[in-house]
Amino acid sequence: MSGTAEEPIHAKRSGKLWQPARNLMQRASARCRSAVDTLTSGRTKIENARAVADAAIANATAAHERLRAALEILPQGIVFLDDEGRYILWNQKYADIYKRSADLFKVGVRLEDTLRIGVARGDYPEAKGNEEAWIKERLELLYNPRGPHEQNLSDGRCILIEERRTSDGGVIGLRMDITALKQREASFRLLFDDNPVPMFVLHRDTQAFLAANAAAQAHYGYSRAKLLAMNLNDLRIEHDELVEDGETPFASEVVTSKHTTSDGRVIEVVAFSRRLDYEGMPAILLAVIDITERKQAEARIAYMAHHDALTELPNRVLFRQHMGDALAQRDRTGGFVGVLCIDLDNFKLVNDTLGHPIGDRLLQDVAQRIKRVTRQRDMAARLGGDEFAVLVPETKSPQELAILAQRLIDAVSEPYMVEGHALTVGTTIGIAVAPTDGEDADRLLRNADMALYRGKSDGKSTFRFFEQEMDAKAQARRQLEADLRFAVANDSLEVHYQPLVDLTNNDVIGFEALLRWPHATRGYVPPSEFVPLAEETGMITALGNFVLRRACADAVAWPSHIKLAVNLSPMQFRVGNVFANVKNALALSGLQPDRLDLEITESVLLDRTDQVIAHLHALRALGVRISMDDFGTGYSSLSYLRAFPFDKIKIDRSFVRDLPNNRHTLAIVRAILGLASGLDMKVVAEGIETQADLACLAAEGCKEGQGFYFSEARPQAEVIKLLEEKQRRVA
Repeated sequence: MSGTAEEPIHAKRSGKLWQPARNLMQRASARCRSAVDTLTSGRTKIENARAVADAAIANATAAHERLRAALEILPQGIVFLDDEGRYILWNQKYADIYKRSADLFKVGVRLEDTLRIGVARGDYPEAKGNEEAWIKERLELLYNPRGPHEQNLSDGRCILIEERRTSDGGVIGLRMDITALKQREASFRLLFDDNPVPMFVLHRDTQAFLAANAAAQAHYGYSRAKLLAMNLNDLRIEHDELVEDGETPFASEVVTSKHTTSDGRVIEVVAFSRRLDYEGMPAILLAVIDITERKQAEARIAYMAHHDALTELPNRVLFRQHMGDALAQRDRTGGFVGVLCIDLDNFKLVNDTLGHPIGDRLLQDVAQRIKRVTRQRDMAARLGGDEFAVLVPETKSPQELAILAQRLIDAVSEPYMVEGHALTVGTTIGIAVAPTDGEDADRLLRNADMALYRGKSDGKSTFRFFEQEMDAKAQARRQLEADLRFAVANDSLEVHYQPLVDLTNNDVIGFEALLRWPHATRGYVPPSEFVPLAEETGMITALGNFVLRRACADAVAWPSHIKLAVNLSPMQFRVGNVFANVKNALALSGLQPDRLDLEITESVLLDRTDQVIAHLHALRALGVRISMDDFGTGYSSLSYLRAFPFDKIKIDRSFVRDLPNNRHTLAIVRAILGLASGLDMKVVAEGIETQADLACLAAEGCKEGQGFYFSEARPQAEVIKLLEEKQRRVA
């Protein structure tokens, strides 16, 4: 009932009575809703703006972190300063480089302040004693950068600094620790500048010199400034093209070149190269070894290996090489090749009488004459000793070789004047012609040598062509040499003894030991055949020592008053052990030294006279006697008689032969006998063959002699028998 009663009231209220209020309320509500909408829209904008700002901050933070991360991975130290020089940002590398000042680095701190504190701490040794000026200079470089510069720290490190201004007035700075680089540079400078080997640094592309050490300047004779204005091609006049991969010759590590110095001297060098960077440029380090002297020495050694040191003519080795070349050429073109073997006549006499220095000078003069006679295409050579040879690689006929040989004989035989001595030597030549006398060098040379020996045997100072019969004689000689060596090795030689007679009563007072060779098929070989062979082959020393030992052993069986005479060859003295051999032979045999008479020829004294005379005095001190054999056949005999007091002189058989009928030889014999008497020397005459010879010598006062008139040389058994018969007759 209450609800019903009220409804009209409500209805009334909701009618026209309340309409204005309702309208007012609606308008107020609309304005309120509008205000709320406006407020809501502003809040949304604020929230949106805040979101944008937050996003920007987030992006900036991310960018900052990315920037810092990027800075941290850089190998250099980096720092950002504002326009007042205050720290904004730096990476860890920067802090590590300046680790003594890292505690000062804070955002907003001025770099100038950290520098001052660092100077006070002694972090910058270059500022010591001049701190303000150093700081001022450092700040000037900071705000007005002029390029990279270096900074030394107290711990020995060197820092490279590069700084730039930003558009807002700030500074971006880079720092690089170049200590190791500076140390390498210092080492390079030390090894480069003070190296005794000439060294250059040249640009890899232009080959212009960028640096040259003191050794290079001194070796080439240029100043440093002059060298730095040059390039390698200004020095190089020739080089080996050692090029790899189409690059410059110095892509290789070693190049041999010829360079020229400032005075025009050409040197040969080996250049060792290595690529490097030099002050930011591609460069090559070049070390130069001068091998000029080594090359010259090598060339000299090669020259000496193929040339005779005395005459500078080609030697046997080079001569044979050219012979081989000439024979090979002849095989292709035909024609003849000639070889002339040349041997000097009587050269040994010059050597023996005047000594080896004079002989050497003579050989040099002979070589020059041979060269003057031969043509340019011919080759003259010295094969050894006084043996020469000429190779004629092209000749039309053997007759041309004969003409050349005669010209050589005529030229060589002309007198020489050597150190005041007028000398004359002849020459004998043997000729062989290819292909008739041989088609290889060895055979051709051997056949020319055979022809030479034929010329020698025919009287010397002539020439002979090779003939086939000469080969047979040469083979016979080689066989004789082999047989002699076999006889020496098998002790099949014999010693015979020729009596030495007192001419006043014909009593045997001694024997001369003479070597004999009983050959198995030829019988006794004459000494005139095998003794020269033994001298040429060097067997004469062994033969002489054999005779000495055997004769001393045999003489012990003779009566004590019988003497023994043994010849010593010059070769035994040259070997130098003649004293020991004589002493040993006496000791082994037991022969008394005063029974031994050693016979030497004048040629022994001509070779190293002082040494030989010393040997003779030593032998005399043993108690043996010394005789001069073949007296008068050599030179300077009188001077040798004065140099050594011989016990006996033996007159050579050439002066005894036909003595009664030749007044000239008789005069010589008289002079020798008178000379010996004045010098208290005994005289023995060799080669007595007739009663007339004996009578003449006895009449002139000669007391001793030997020869076939008394007896030929006999073996030991016959000597013993002869002495026993003599003793029985006396008894």
